[in-house]
Amino acid sequence: MKIKFGLRALTLLSVFVTFIGFEAFPQVVVERSKEKVVISGVPYFIHQVKKGETAYSISRAYGISVEELTRENPPAVYGVNEGQSLRIPVREITSQFPDAISLRKAPRDESKFIYHNLQPGETVYSLSKSYGVSENEIIQSNPGIDINKLSVGFEIAVPKRVFMSDRQKFDDQDKKYIYHKVLKGESIASIAEKYGLSVREVRRENRDLRFPQVGDFVRVPGLKAQEQDVAENVVKDTVDFEPEIAEVKYVRPSGYTEINNLNGSLNVAVLLPFYLMENANRIEIDSSKIIKGKKPKQEERAEDWIYPDSFDFVEMYEGILLAADTLRALGLNINISAFDIKGDTLQLTRLIQSGRLSGMDLIIGPVYSHNLTIVAKYAGVLGIPVVSPVTLMNNSVLTGNPTLFMANSSLGVAQKALAKRISENYSNNLVFIHADSIRADSDAQRFKDMIFSELSYKLPYEDIKFKEFFFYSRSVFGNDSINRLSHALSERAPNIIIIASEDTPVISESLTEIHSLSKRFDVKVFGYPSLLDLENLDPKLFFDLELKILTPYWIDYSKRNVKQFNADFRRKFLTEPLEKSLVWSGYDITYYFLSGLAMNG
Repeated sequence: MKIKFGLRALTLLSVFVTFIGFEAFPQVVVERSKEKVVISGVPYFIHQVKKGETAYSISRAYGISVEELTRENPPAVYGVNEGQSLRIPVREITSQFPDAISLRKAPRDESKFIYHNLQPGETVYSLSKSYGVSENEIIQSNPGIDINKLSVGFEIAVPKRVFMSDRQKFDDQDKKYIYHKVLKGESIASIAEKYGLSVREVRRENRDLRFPQVGDFVRVPGLKAQEQDVAENVVKDTVDFEPEIAEVKYVRPSGYTEINNLNGSLNVAVLLPFYLMENANRIEIDSSKIIKGKKPKQEERAEDWIYPDSFDFVEMYEGILLAADTLRALGLNINISAFDIKGDTLQLTRLIQSGRLSGMDLIIGPVYSHNLTIVAKYAGVLGIPVVSPVTLMNNSVLTGNPTLFMANSSLGVAQKALAKRISENYSNNLVFIHADSIRADSDAQRFKDMIFSELSYKLPYEDIKFKEFFFYSRSVFGNDSINRLSHALSERAPNIIIIASEDTPVISESLTEIHSLSKRFDVKVFGYPSLLDLENLDPKLFFDLELKILTPYWIDYSKRNVKQFNADFRRKFLTEPLEKSLVWSGYDITYYFLSGLAMNG
């Protein structure tokens, strides 16, 4: 059976957004006001908005942030209007804008560099291809500047290309190094093999060259390379020596990996909360039939009854068993040891102390972060890979644990992918909805920063139409709640609404209001993966609002391997799994890791 990566596919279905207000007007020079007033002991400038001025251009002129301006002038959240009076906190104003101060440029040298103004969509990689130089050369030519975070129009230095022969002699060529020019298809690993060196030795001499491009020069230890050329004519030393351990070479596969003709034996430990004691209790008391003064009647549970909290993990175990059967049919011997591990750390500690996990090749689980930390630390010493099969409430356990893998993508991964898709609509009116009015939510702030970072590749900051909308329940504003949101939308341009929250009230109330406004405004909505878990939402909302959600749980039932999986599952367990069942995760995790271990060790 050939499985392509997994049964679940990563797909973009829908997402929500809300942004800080920048209106697109022709850029004008903002003249700072000389009028000052003192309000409650605090000095302010009083600025009267002129045609073409924006919240962003005004805040830059006075040396404050847009957040400070809107905090002092709440109506400015929805944009500023000509003739509007704003109070601006008095700050020490520099002659330069804040973002220009931090970007220190090296002196111009046009004999060595071409000075290029960034255009929408350009990256370091695209510039390296356009000018025929490496990414590393461009980065080194602009010290102290993070090129990936620069706005459109910023001038960066691109080194002029120096045409060289395949082998050019350098001052130390004959003494210590050979300089190898990278050809198409070559990598650090293939270059090291060509000269009879380890990848570690080559990387040691090229610490700033992570992924060499065609035309780059790789510095090769010359003496060792020359020794390799005459090695056959040298009499071997009879003294025993310890050979260097060859470094593992990772090669990105060009397509899907065919899984067949496996051999060997692997041991797997499954640590899931099966609640065996609770499932063993087959007697229940029907509270509706209790009569005062009489002994409650006990009834035997139905034969197919399963303790509710264990149901999802029983299904995951079914997926694990089915994957093991599939791999056994390909020649692999698999031994599975299942342990009932709930939230109790004492039970887990006793299991570790017993030594029953020491001979495992793979550990799946446990599901609770505090238990996962204990297992990961223990398994890390032994080099045993551990897979977290469910989404973690706290991802800090992943730090410093190279043998710990998370099967489900984190919120940060979803945000990064969403930010890229949102930036494709850079000319639209962007509305960023969240409930963090005091800016204490690091997830919302990180998401907003990602979006602005992606947008900065497309157009200048002052041209971004972005409004940040703070969510308040209808109980606060009543019938006027929907009018607040309408002020942030544009009737002239399409609206991209981003809901940057996983809270059910924020999502459900926002979607209801947006749906009502969709008759007047052109809107599309982006949201987090958790939006799919809301069961009380009308499916009509998903279609009417063109809801886009990044999810790792989409399954294409038309695919041959999915049809085969369902047939095998139905034959073994006399039923079929639901789309959101953990059966799929259990199967994918087991199949992916065990087949990989069998083929690659």
